[in-house]
Amino acid sequence: MARRCLIRATGVARPGQLEGLGRALGRTGAQLLDINQSVTFGMLSLEALVGLDHDNALEATLSEAGDALGLDVQAITVDAEDYQRWSSDASLPRLILTLLAPRLPAGILAEVGSLTGEFGLTVELIHRLSGRESLDGQAPRGGSCVECWLRGEGANIEALRERALALGAEQGVDIAIQEDSIWRRHRRLVCFDMDSTLIKTEVIDELARRHGVGEEVAEVTERAMRGELDFQASFRERMSKLKGLDESVLIKIADELPLMDGVERLMANLKRFGYRTVILSGGFTYFARHLQEKLGFDEIHANELVIENGKVTGEVHEPIVDAERKAELLEQIALREGFTLEQTIAVGDGANDLKMLAKAGLGIAFRAKPLVRAQARQAISTLGIDAVLYLIGYRQADLIDHAE
Repeated sequence: MARRCLIRATGVARPGQLEGLGRALGRTGAQLLDINQSVTFGMLSLEALVGLDHDNALEATLSEAGDALGLDVQAITVDAEDYQRWSSDASLPRLILTLLAPRLPAGILAEVGSLTGEFGLTVELIHRLSGRESLDGQAPRGGSCVECWLRGEGANIEALRERALALGAEQGVDIAIQEDSIWRRHRRLVCFDMDSTLIKTEVIDELARRHGVGEEVAEVTERAMRGELDFQASFRERMSKLKGLDESVLIKIADELPLMDGVERLMANLKRFGYRTVILSGGFTYFARHLQEKLGFDEIHANELVIENGKVTGEVHEPIVDAERKAELLEQIALREGFTLEQTIAVGDGANDLKMLAKAGLGIAFRAKPLVRAQARQAISTLGIDAVLYLIGYRQADLIDHAE
């Protein structure tokens, strides 16, 4: 080709502009090498890379077309060095940076620009996934979410995530970093922890409180957090303190479970999109079954309380669902259903969820303690659990608010 040109057209968007520009380019005999068009806030921006064998009055033809279409049209000659650089850049790995918050401060753009520049990344595209704010100033349903596409070579992703986590904490914004891949919109299995993830409580603490042993159970939990007891040992000790609890208390708690913000909207959309949904909980099947009936989970795996003569015995049936068991179950279910691990998502809040989060293709720490947020690859703390849909890549326009 004798010449390569970048065609740039901008102006107020109107129907027929693509046709008009296309016909003008066709008259020049140009070959279309690449194209991108977007309309933002009613303004059109079109860039097209074309090749010409002969200089057929390209500038004059496009200027005339631009005048007729109400567009400012420029033709910029592209040299071989620039063309090669653009082609190389397009083949670099892409990262997805997602910003989430009830409202996003404008200053976060400068911080993101500084962060990406520090790691040698170019911001290729920025677009909004959430809905617009209403004219009365109310925040969008489900909060605000903006997605940035990044390109670059050799970025240390773990260091980038660590810096993003610290920046997000300073700004009151969740900043998620994930590698773009074919799996992002093709995940099929979502596994959830239950307590403090799907519901706003730790059921074992509520059982203990109503049985009058709340402080004793809290003391065991504290010892476990200090590393004096492993999960199974602490779980058995806490369970022993529930011996003699009347089953009627379980029924009452199950009826009053406080659902996590956004969980009904999340489940309505996951079911609509065909995901398989599973509860993997170190809590109890008694309550997981209640959520399954209410929200439509496909299956549940949790600890089965032993109840005799209407009383809790303080024991559970084996095996106990601990961190290792959660990770094993996620992998087993994926294998059984014919999914790869890259097609799995795990969501949880505690240290007991970290192995499951690490095993999944997309692991999300939800409203977790700092230690768990730091070890998980992704974290959501500022919005409801339905923000998981934004990390998968769905837009507000794709979503429904309730089951249809």
